[in-house]
Order: sequence, then C-alpha cells, then structure tokens
Amino acid sequence: MASTFHDFANGADLAAALADEVANGLSAAIAEKGSASIAVSGGSTPKRFFEALSGKELDWAKVTVTLVDERFVPADSTRSNHLLVATHLLKDKAAAATFIPLYHEAASIDAAAEIATRETSSIGKPFDVAILGMGGDGHTASFFPRGNHLAKALDLSTPPGVMTMAAEGAGEERLTFTFSALSDARLLVLHIEGQEKKDVLSKAEAGADETDMPIRAVLNRAASPLKIYWAP
Repeated sequence: MASTFHDFANGADLAAALADEVANGLSAAIAEKGSASIAVSGGSTPKRFFEALSGKELDWAKVTVTLVDERFVPADSTRSNHLLVATHLLKDKAAAATFIPLYHEAASIDAAAEIATRETSSIGKPFDVAILGMGGDGHTASFFPRGNHLAKALDLSTPPGVMTMAAEGAGEERLTFTFSALSDARLLVLHIEGQEKKDVLSKAEAGADETDMPIRAVLNRAASPLKIYWAP
C-alpha cells in the first residue's frame, strides 16, 4: 500500500496537526460504531503529540487506548511506555479514556503476552488509529533487527495479538502487537522527527530486507495506506 509523506516546520506543528487528524479519526469511529480504539508508541518523540491530543474535545469515555509495544517492566518504571502514556496522554480530557496495558505481572513474559492478547481481544479489529515510531536501527513497534521472533511477528498470517520479542538492540525483553494486528488500522501513521530518522527512512525505502530493517514491512506490506509525519 502506498505511503504519503507529510513534513512540518517543527515538532510542535507536527504534534498539533497529528492530534487534529487522530481526534477526527476517533470521533468518526465513535459516530459510526459507538466506540474507538487507538494504539500508541513510546519513546521521547510522541510526548508533544500526546499533550496536544489529551486536550481534544471528543467523547473520550468511548475511547480505548493501548500500546503498540512495551518493555517487560512494571508500569511505574521510568522505562515503561505505560508511564509515558499515563503522564502525557491520559490526562485532561483524555483522562476519561480506558487504558489497556500490555505489561501484566506474570510468571513469565510468555504468560504476560497471553494475558495481554486476551485483554485486548475486544479492540483493534481493526484499530481505528495506530501510531508507529521508528528507531535509528529501522525497528518499529518491537520488531527489532534479528529479533528472536521477528519472522513470526512480521508474518501477516500470524494471528493478531501480543507476542514477545528479544533482540540485542532492544534492552529489556518486549511485548509487541503482531504486524497483522497493526497493518490494517483505519488510520496508520509513522511519526518520526529529526534528519537522522529521515535518512533511515530513505534507506529503508530503497531496500527490501525486512530482517535488517523491519520498518520495510510497514512501508511495503501494510494493508492500510501509511501516513508519514516528519519534522526536523
């Protein structure tokens, strides 16, 4: 599916525009079917976007928020995406939203993935909105280069759900939605900032090896058109 590139003068302009588009998408879903779902990414890039989105006027009580991926760390860890979203998104008007975490205290990360798959099974078929990020190594979600379960995670025949991932560049073990769970989001966005990320994206667009740069799977095989939001 083709992608479109939207560039902005700075991160603040990007955050405002993306918040507008996402709020419109969520509102349209609520009007159509009475509820809306959004999966968001962590890292430092989306903070301004989260802040902008949190103040949008929409029926947040009908919105369910979850994470594209998560480190296998407790919710109060400074390394958790849960804490990032709780601090910057689930406040102001968005405090009324329902949040479904991916991390669950369990005997193993595999057990936690099973719980997360079950807990999220009622949303995201497809997600109304999915916001992806990208690392300097070309990973997106927790699809890391040479990750131990990368092939399964990127295989669109793998059932939608949450699975585990470990990779040399990932730090902690991860929980991540499968590509099949994200690929068909009604609004599918890649949010990146900085010249380095733009250069990585250009490299990914020029090649085909998903093992080396997993973002290529999204660029080349996503079921929904990908909207790329970039600012320097």
